[in-house]
Amino acid sequence: MSGFGYFDRRTALRGGAAAAASVALTSALAGTSSAQPAAPGSSSIVTGYRELQIGINRPSAERSAALANLDRVAKAYHDSMTVGDGPLWKDLPLGPGSEFTTSMYARLRAIAVNWGTPGGVLAGDPAVLARIKGALELLYTSDQYSEKTAEIGNWYTYEIGIPLYLLHILATVADELTQDELAKYLKPVLKFSGDPNRRTNNPSVVETGANRADKSTIAIVSGAMLGDAERIKRGVGAFTDVEGGGAASVIAKLHRSGGDGFHTDGSFLQHDSVPYPGHYGIILLTAVASAVHVTKGTEFELPADVRDAAYALVSDTFAPFVYAGALMESVRGRFLSRQGESAHDIGHQLTGAVVLLARSASGKRKEELGDLAAKWITEDTFAPYLEIPDPERFAPGPDLVGIPGIEFAQELLATKVRATRTVATHRVFGQQDRMVHITEGWSASLGVASTRISRYESINSMNLHGWYVGDGSLYLFLPKAKGHFTDAFWPTVDPLLLPGTTTKSGPTPKLESVPLTGKDHCGGVRWDARHGAHALDFVSQDGTLTAKKSWFFTPSGVLCLGAGITDTSGERIRTTIENRNLGENGTGVLLADGHLVEGSESLRRKRWLHLERVGGYVLLDDAEVTALREDRTGTWRDIDKGANTKGTTVPYTRRYQKLVIEHGSKPSNASYAYAVLPTASVLQTIASAWSWRVRSNTATVQAVRLWDATLLANFFAAGSVDEVSVSGPASVALGRTGNGWQLAVSDPTQRQEVLRVTVRRKTFEVPVKDTFGATQLVRV
Repeated sequence: MSGFGYFDRRTALRGGAAAAASVALTSALAGTSSAQPAAPGSSSIVTGYRELQIGINRPSAERSAALANLDRVAKAYHDSMTVGDGPLWKDLPLGPGSEFTTSMYARLRAIAVNWGTPGGVLAGDPAVLARIKGALELLYTSDQYSEKTAEIGNWYTYEIGIPLYLLHILATVADELTQDELAKYLKPVLKFSGDPNRRTNNPSVVETGANRADKSTIAIVSGAMLGDAERIKRGVGAFTDVEGGGAASVIAKLHRSGGDGFHTDGSFLQHDSVPYPGHYGIILLTAVASAVHVTKGTEFELPADVRDAAYALVSDTFAPFVYAGALMESVRGRFLSRQGESAHDIGHQLTGAVVLLARSASGKRKEELGDLAAKWITEDTFAPYLEIPDPERFAPGPDLVGIPGIEFAQELLATKVRATRTVATHRVFGQQDRMVHITEGWSASLGVASTRISRYESINSMNLHGWYVGDGSLYLFLPKAKGHFTDAFWPTVDPLLLPGTTTKSGPTPKLESVPLTGKDHCGGVRWDARHGAHALDFVSQDGTLTAKKSWFFTPSGVLCLGAGITDTSGERIRTTIENRNLGENGTGVLLADGHLVEGSESLRRKRWLHLERVGGYVLLDDAEVTALREDRTGTWRDIDKGANTKGTTVPYTRRYQKLVIEHGSKPSNASYAYAVLPTASVLQTIASAWSWRVRSNTATVQAVRLWDATLLANFFAAGSVDEVSVSGPASVALGRTGNGWQLAVSDPTQRQEVLRVTVRRKTFEVPVKDTFGATQLVRV
């Protein structure tokens, strides 16, 4: 979100509950002499928003289990709440600018939602309702959140965070409030989020991306509660930035690198330089899905083109980065450090948004959305979507998930949806410096950075060990380790040795907010659905360590080359082949050329390694490799101390298998060459030596030949390899197709206008200006 604000929430979709009991809200909207006539459709909007809190009362065993957990949490908060002159909870003191205000509304929301949910332990209890009303009044009259409250600290808390929680509460109990009471409690919402198009604390800031989508939803729902048709219309119009001529539309696609929002190649960025399909993009999609749901059938219904654009975003931007129902780490930004938002948690939120969109879609689009949601629900066996064992674990507690998402999903699954099958895909997202490689058995993605895209994001005291996540991290997603990154990986992994990175052993660099690198060269080429090459001109954050790094993707694995590795710091330089989370007390035999490796061992002149239940590794040069199996302990608080997101201090211990190439201190033009073979057996690992040939591994060009003679090459400058020469930095693939020879070319620097490529003495001029690293095809 622009301004780097954030509060802890899972949004209305997965947000705990709210009542399907659709009592006539119109009487409440016009229930006092001071009320204006209710806008047509406003009652329907509030009823729809209530559904997003408490569901539709669709019975099932899974709903009952989720409700039992909601009962436990809500009752505990209710029983510990004191409604008087002091704080509602002893551990959440009142006061201006309190960092606990969001938690106060989150807890009250849990109580209100349980009160409104049919079958809840607090459901319909008039005494509980009286206490909810008393708590709302206390928070308002104490100026914890009122029109008199000063915006102190994080702008997001006042302008988006608290308003959303407050609207969840008010939607649930709206039928029990007079119009004057509703108007009173909404006064601070009108003050802090009056204009959905702009930042209240700095009106010169035009809202973009997820922030704009959230504020649009706030305007629609609060306007409906007030019976204010103009506010509803303004909220609907803000999605496409009607007042700004569409410049900040949340669904418009930008044809450039950098900038908040969706891009023409399917990328999504927030904070200008952070790839965020794995958080803010989902927040945005959820807000659109919510607005589609609540306005459906009213005079305020979102336009058809907005709905259609939202449907199309699912398969284009989000689906490529989902594995077994979880979002890939490379597009999760700082939120990979948040205990309450694991890859599977945010995957569940995406699934919930897609399920909701499918309810409003029709025809082929409805089928596509439903089949994707069914795929993610079916494949997520590590953290089943329909099971909510502990709703209060989400910091600061609770972002309740469960009942609406379960009910809507089961409603969908009861229809003729068929889980989308996994199809091999290699895709480059040049506008966010990301790629994804999908096979029928495993998938991979890279965390890389450039002058366009930041190495990492570390703000609001989050992602405190994120130094190297964008320095060439190779993320592998395996069928027998679906919870690898969710299972306390980030608090326990050695953050100095992430797979794929070349790093120093010395002190870590100073954490910055969104640091860029000084190198343009970051990107790659797609040959076909099963093959591609990616390159990174790497420089460390302090500038002392440089390297040229390449990854060549195939159906069987990833061939990794490094060259020109040079460092002046004097620290020990290492390239990490593997740093695999084996779980608590994990096991798995490690073999090196058939030899059993245990504990710590230096491996010299080995040709292959194999890790049980993970796969194989082929060493293509005479590298010195250190193998180390170790237990590591850490807490989520170590990596996230954010006011509204901070992790617990509970220690977690996980066992890791490290495989590290040693380059020594002050290397000059050092190199490495190895292949990672996910899911490969021992025999497949040994046999893979014939799958490719390294044709060059220098600081100018890194290239391999595949078994079918296809050439994949990354040029860091003008140069030649085999029968191909290029005029400047480029990623190139050359091979036969059904229609003859074909050349694939891209400009990873995104700076050139034309690339001249010579193949067998014939030169082709390939225009690359404004292609943003996209692959260009040429018949040769």
